[in-house]
Amino acid sequence: MREILGRRRSLRAWAQLQGRRLWARSGRYNHRSSTRSTALTAAGEWRWPVVPGAALASEGTRGAAATCACPDPECVVPGAHPFEPVLLAATTDPTMVRWWWENRPDAPVILATGGSAPCALSLPAVAGARALATFDRTGVRLGPVIATPTRFSVLVEPYALEELGDLLYAQDWVPSSLRFHGDGGYVALPGSLTGAGKVRWEREPERGGEGRPWLPRMETLLDVLVEESAATPGNGSRLAY
Repeated sequence: MREILGRRRSLRAWAQLQGRRLWARSGRYNHRSSTRSTALTAAGEWRWPVVPGAALASEGTRGAAATCACPDPECVVPGAHPFEPVLLAATTDPTMVRWWWENRPDAPVILATGGSAPCALSLPAVAGARALATFDRTGVRLGPVIATPTRFSVLVEPYALEELGDLLYAQDWVPSSLRFHGDGGYVALPGSLTGAGKVRWEREPERGGEGRPWLPRMETLLDVLVEESAATPGNGSRLAY
């Protein structure tokens, strides 16, 4: 009887181990599939130029930060920036995008902002959640919103530097925690795994003209984003998902 019970325990332990291995493999597969799908949708359907991110050398553990695969040991945005190729290589060519992610399936998807692509305004996650609640309450329509546990990025129509300057000049004060991603900037798209955590849609894209996602103009959102960024105590950087 003891021998039978021992065998049962061994079989149960083996099954649990195989289950954990299968879960880990399926999780990695889903991550790889989601980044490739995101890259192809952004480039091929939405005509948003993308490039692979640097990816992570380590995902980090409790008490240890994630490290970037780039050569900078003090990288402040692990995984969430272009490395090789550089940002200027960002493209909408599905063939190139498919080749990149077939060879680098774990690479984050980096959107090159500005030009004909969306621009973005990013702010601490707590401030972002408060801003979205304000927009919902006042009936302001939002476009896509990207989220990590530390920051929200609100995508908007492309804007010129001169337009941004005029809008900021009209503000009494703009907190440094509110950042602007225009020409020459970038943001990581959902499905990517970065040092800040998994990137996801806080607000899904809604279909606009020519099959592209609808985007709001920056001036319709700026006042609230500035106000909530300034009003958020501390760095307001993390939400629990």
